Amino acid sequence: MPSQFNVKWVDGKPYTRSLIPDESEYWEVHRKINGIEYRYWDPMRSKLAAFLVRGGKTFPFGMKSTVLYLGAANGTTVSHISDIAIQGRVFAVEVAKNPFRELLTVAEKRNNIIPILEDANHPEIYSRLVGRIDIMYQDISQRNQTEIFLRNSSMLAPGGIGFLMVKARCIDVTVPPAKIFKTSRDELEKAGFKVLETVNLEQYEKDHAAIVVQK
Repeated sequence: MPSQFNVKWVDGKPYTRSLIPDESEYWEVHRKINGIEYRYWDPMRSKLAAFLVRGGKTFPFGMKSTVLYLGAANGTTVSHISDIAIQGRVFAVEVAKNPFRELLTVAEKRNNIIPILEDANHPEIYSRLVGRIDIMYQDISQRNQTEIFLRNSSMLAPGGIGFLMVKARCIDVTVPPAKIFKTSRDELEKAGFKVLETVNLEQYEKDHAAIVVQK
């Protein structure tokens, strides 16, 4: 298991050290470990947690990380990254208004989350606000997922790490998921990224894979 700042494993389950003790974001289980409160990071609710539980080795998130999160939804995974990057920033982009309202509620309690109501297809709108980032994480249900990732990657610092959560059935329901995952990897490599690992999220997310790259 890679070194993970503010993450504890108990009985094979991940927990993040709670930035706001006694505060739940999605009715998750809390537990005290050596007198410190941690929140259960549910792999059924978070693809990043599923990536770790499924054996993912790359984990660049740290105390001062600057993260661009594309497809933040209601802030479930964002809140756990916020627990980790306590002195960093998480720029959370979401285009749908209803989940964005829930994301705002999460961000109001956590001063390291910057919510952005915008379409990730148009990074030119928010790139000046975001600036240079250490990590880019994308979880978007659109056909052009890899294209969106590449459009936003100009903000990723040299040597930075990107996580692309590929949703095969959103790209093409007629093509086997394994072929779609390979096509996405090939496109990323063609764009100059080094693919570090690919982890199938089966059991937690059907027809999904996490592709991790370095710029």
